Amino acid sequence: MIHVPPILIPPVCSPEGVRPAARAGLAALQAVVVGKEAQVRRAFAAMLAGGHVLLEDLPGVGKTTLAKGLSRILGGSFQRVQGTNDLLPSDLLGVHLWDAKEQGFRFQPGPVFCHVLLLDELNRIGPKTQSAMLEAMVEGQVTLDRSTHKLPEPFFVIATQNPLDHAGTFPLPESQLDRFSCTIHLGYPDRAAERLILTGKAGSERLDTLSPVLDLEGWRQARLAVRGVKVSEAVLDYVERMVERIRTGGGFCSTRAAKHWLGLAQAEAWLEGRDFITPDDLQRTLSDTMAHRGSLDDRRLNRGDRREQLAKLLKELPVGWTGA
Repeated sequence: MIHVPPILIPPVCSPEGVRPAARAGLAALQAVVVGKEAQVRRAFAAMLAGGHVLLEDLPGVGKTTLAKGLSRILGGSFQRVQGTNDLLPSDLLGVHLWDAKEQGFRFQPGPVFCHVLLLDELNRIGPKTQSAMLEAMVEGQVTLDRSTHKLPEPFFVIATQNPLDHAGTFPLPESQLDRFSCTIHLGYPDRAAERLILTGKAGSERLDTLSPVLDLEGWRQARLAVRGVKVSEAVLDYVERMVERIRTGGGFCSTRAAKHWLGLAQAEAWLEGRDFITPDDLQRTLSDTMAHRGSLDDRRLNRGDRREQLAKLLKELPVGWTGA
């Protein structure tokens, strides 16, 4: 487990107080994970909204750097679990061990008991162990041997999978994919960004420059502030019409997916300094929220095709309101 230095920042309980600190943390993270401002912002927004992120990309493009950077900005504990097909549920959740001194079983927490959890190559983990994460990602708790253990708050999962290498992998079921609020593709950096990484001016070598911008109570207040962003009847009407359009077009879109979409839009609005959602907030976040949730027609589409169809839906479906 990576421990950050003791946090000396006093708690700031007002929404207007935590927002500048959160923005400063986002800017610092974007200076480390360079050339990917939009993707970093989306992962940051998912963290603020209380969701989890699925990174689908090639090896070596900054997925782990992004996860570690988020943990440094958050100021909590970080755990990384490498996915393998022999990983057991107890390797993630923990186990009850016999304590001879106390003459009873003592719970030994697993790596899931942290603030930021990186599940590297999630699709290499067997279905039984994958399912062990379902309760943790939705309810923020772990139930073992009829005992329930709360996870730290905030709790944030970043999982990765390689879209090209399918040997020895297990496809993620819809129930697992639906736990992720969004899917993000970092891609190769551009030449300018890659030059900064190669010369050590950005990337993993600069992670030590990141430090907590709020204490954990401040982050909890930030999440409360995001949930407090106004959702008008016009917003709900547009969301429901889009969800219906996706479903009638053959796509999978759960009520949880719609809530994730609203949560990301609320986080984007909050980062912009607003207490209400605009059409742009919803349209910017739709593709990342829905691209990993099932096919949009009778065949299995790849993520790029799904994003194209979602972009087409955005153009076809009128918004019906102007925001504010």
